[in-house]
Amino acid sequence: MRIVLAYKKLPYEAHYVSLPKMEHREPGYRDLNPQGLVPLLIEGGRSHIQTMAVIEYLDEIYPEPPLMPKDPLDRAYVRAFSQVISCDIHPLNNVRVLKRLKSQFGADEAATNEWYAHWIAEGLGGLEQYVAQEGRSGRFALGDSVTMADTCLVPQIFNAQRFGCPLDGYPKLMAIFEDCMKLPAFTDTQPSTQPDAF
Repeated sequence: MRIVLAYKKLPYEAHYVSLPKMEHREPGYRDLNPQGLVPLLIEGGRSHIQTMAVIEYLDEIYPEPPLMPKDPLDRAYVRAFSQVISCDIHPLNNVRVLKRLKSQFGADEAATNEWYAHWIAEGLGGLEQYVAQEGRSGRFALGDSVTMADTCLVPQIFNAQRFGCPLDGYPKLMAIFEDCMKLPAFTDTQPSTQPDAF
């Protein structure tokens, strides 16, 4: 969500919630987001949850520059691309799942990393083929304009890099990532630049 706020040049006040420290499970936070997950956007006294819903909300309220294309077929493509990451890859590899693998099944660090790498390969492999099959990418996931798809892809690539996952098998996705990283909205919000970086 930081990428979206930066790309649209929207001012905001950041509050950091540590997932490893389980701060997202504390009662005060759950009062704001009953699901106890991140991110959370509070605007006008209302809580907005779920990354893709928040992105589309922001794009509707603050339409410039747009993150969703006008053409219905293009919108369907951007949503599908985004959902591969947000619905198929990320939920299997987020902190709560990795902690559960360790606590319930006794998975050690090597087993947890193997789990992570498997779902990265499964998800990004399918997404690479989808992008090639559709033939809609350019500098970015859809042609030469940034969309929601790019804002979903970049954080996932950073996560995969953090876990040491091989990424050379995804040349189209990595080319998109590299072009995104030429833009301040992506470089200024990357994980290593944040005050809560660990």
